[in-house]
Parts: sequence; C-alpha cells; structure tokens
Amino acid sequence: MANATPTRLGQNLATGDANALFLKIFSGEVLSAFGRENQMMNMTTVRNIQNGKSASFPVTGKITAEYHTAGNEITGSTVKQTEKLINIDDMLISSTFVAEVDELRNHFDVRSIFSNEMGRALAKKVDKHLLQLIVKASRTSANISGDTGAGTEIVDADADTNMTSLIESVFEAIQKLDENDVPTTERYMVVTPDIYYKLANVDKLVSRDFSANNGDFGKGSVVAIGGVPVIKSNTAVDSYVNSATDSATGQNNDYLVNASDVVATIFQKGAIGTVKRKDLTLESTYDPRRMGTLMTARMMVGHNILRPECAVSINKS
Repeated sequence: MANATPTRLGQNLATGDANALFLKIFSGEVLSAFGRENQMMNMTTVRNIQNGKSASFPVTGKITAEYHTAGNEITGSTVKQTEKLINIDDMLISSTFVAEVDELRNHFDVRSIFSNEMGRALAKKVDKHLLQLIVKASRTSANISGDTGAGTEIVDADADTNMTSLIESVFEAIQKLDENDVPTTERYMVVTPDIYYKLANVDKLVSRDFSANNGDFGKGSVVAIGGVPVIKSNTAVDSYVNSATDSATGQNNDYLVNASDVVATIFQKGAIGTVKRKDLTLESTYDPRRMGTLMTARMMVGHNILRPECAVSINKS
C-alpha cells in the first residue's frame, strides 16, 4: 500500500517550505486577537524606546499666581519637579508546539485556534497589570509633597449590589478628578461584567427619557455615566482580587495589590504609563529535530503609575 501524499497547507504553490504561508496567517490572527481583547493599553500613556531597560517621565508641579506690586522686580516662582521611572519587565511570551504528525492526522485547523489563544493570553496579562496599577494609583500619595496630586479611594459599602449608590459614588469620583484639575477628555470607568449588567438595568442609564443614545436595555449596553465611558472588562474579574501574594517573577515593576474590595475604577489616561521595548512579535519555526512547529508570540513592555491624582477606586470597604 502506497503512502499518502499530504497537502501541506503552509506550502506556497505546493513546493518549498511547508510553513511558508503559516507565518503570515499566524501573525495576522495573533495581532487581531490581541487588538480585539486588549482594552487597557490605549487608556494609558504609551512610549516606545529603542534601547535601554527603563524610561523616565518628567513630573512638574503647579505654578502659583500672585498680584504684582508696582515697581517690584519679577523674579519668578519655584516650580517643583520630579520624575517617574518605568522599568521594562522580562519578555512576556505565549507559545505552543504543534507536532507535525498530529497536525497531519487532525481533521481541522488548530493553528488559527492556537494563535487566537496566544493573542488573547498576552492581552489579558497586560490588561491585568494595568488594572492593578490603577487600583494602586488610587492609593498612592502625590508625586510632589503639598500638591493636590494623590489618588482617591471612595468607600461605598453596597456599591456591588446597590447601583443607585454606585452611580452616586461615580459622580463623586468624577467630581474629585475635576477638583484635581484632571483633563476631562480620555476618562474611563472599568467594571466587571456583573456590575456592568446591573447598571444596564438602571432606567436613568438606558432610558431615552433621561439620556438620548446613552444605553439600550434590549441590548444590555451602557455607554457612559457623567460623560465617562463605562468599559466592561472580563479581565477585571481577575484584577479586582487580592494579588498581593502572587509571584512577581519577571516583573520589574510592582503590580501586586489587594483589590478584593474594588467594585469600579475611574481614571484618566495620564494615570498610568506604558513603555514598550519590543512590540508584539510573532514567530513560527519548524524544528526538524522534534518534527513539529514552535509558535511564539512575545513582547517586552513595562507599566507604572505616572499621576495618581488621575485615578479613583470605588471600594466596598
């Protein structure tokens, strides 16, 4: 009995490298999955660096104003300055190995499934770190002593069950951001799906009698509260927990925090900074020694708090 001649799905015109086409497909699927799943990256201040292990962000205090007395010399006022350092974490990777014999026997394409999962895994890890930092920022003192630049924690004992109370706390958070002179643009509110759908049952948020095009009860959607977009994040389920005892191996910034009482976070883009040393990179390599293909997705990034006054957390206690 003659051996079967398999159709190599990755070959270009049925000749040459059996994986020539896979890398393009694989790369596109990982990038699409990462872009689809990652929510927090665009809500932070992002800087790309070409070399080095960290990046410095300057922080400037407020300048005072005073009335001038005729004839007095104008000498200028002192402006306090400092910096915030963001380190690059170790390489964040997601990988899988596909044995050639298994792929030939399989009756469906597993590479597209695996590549989507890899993109999703990286996006979830990045989002988790950023959400944990928002919580930490809300508990952080001002960058410059004496400045109105500290984060804010609002205690609302039944915020997870009483949506009227939660909404009142959200407006309190927005007021606090205003009082801290935080820009009114690029503000966000992140909640778990559980809280999001409870909010979708509040008439004032979805009824057109109160606000046109702000939400839809039939679609279970909430657009904004007080002008701040409400973001439903499944990653928040894993972020609003106690991670203080988790492993920090490979992390050169401190992301660990006890966020088990957090119900929602409200913040502006300037709260958190992200530094990219190596953006999302994809690779698919056939290993003849192991008769299979190693698929990897990796990136080198780091995140840290920039301006704590831009972050507010609503807690149950």
